[in-house]
Amino acid sequence: LPTAPNLLNQCFDADAPNTKWVADITYIRVKKQWLYLAVVVDLYSRRVIGWAFGERINARLVCDALKAALFKRGYPSGVIVHTDRGSQYCSQAYQRLIKAYDLKCSMSSKGNCYDNAACESFFHTLKVEHVYRIAFESMKHARREIFWFIEAYYNFKRKHSKLGYQSPVKFESAASKIAA
Repeated sequence: LPTAPNLLNQCFDADAPNTKWVADITYIRVKKQWLYLAVVVDLYSRRVIGWAFGERINARLVCDALKAALFKRGYPSGVIVHTDRGSQYCSQAYQRLIKAYDLKCSMSSKGNCYDNAACESFFHTLKVEHVYRIAFESMKHARREIFWFIEAYYNFKRKHSKLGYQSPVKFESAASKIAA
């Protein structure tokens, strides 16, 4: 499968929204099954701007998360989208989507999890602060709880030291007022 160069080189800072996004997939245990969560995070504010659930780990999952991010952010072009070298991100469907929206594909070095540390950090927060504290009764229950964590708590309320102890949404809002 084709890969892309590492354009981030572990530089997880961004001076403006929609310049650098990171994306990845995590596994969440629900009884005897797996629920897969693909996310896209804007490095400017650490906001989860796109995400998708699936019971299969495939190209559709990551494409759905990227489409959600594009929709939420107004279809910006020229964004660096950094991922690992997973087959889902190397797939024709995902690469076509990257090209169709004039995005810049960036991939981690082979076998280097630190190259996508910002996304891994979100997954760690999700699991430690929420997932590991709940015994999910069903896939629907897991989806509902993770939706709440991302859309009601993490993006809007959870404070980040990197953002001067503001939430991602508050940080973006304050920055846009300063720029205006």
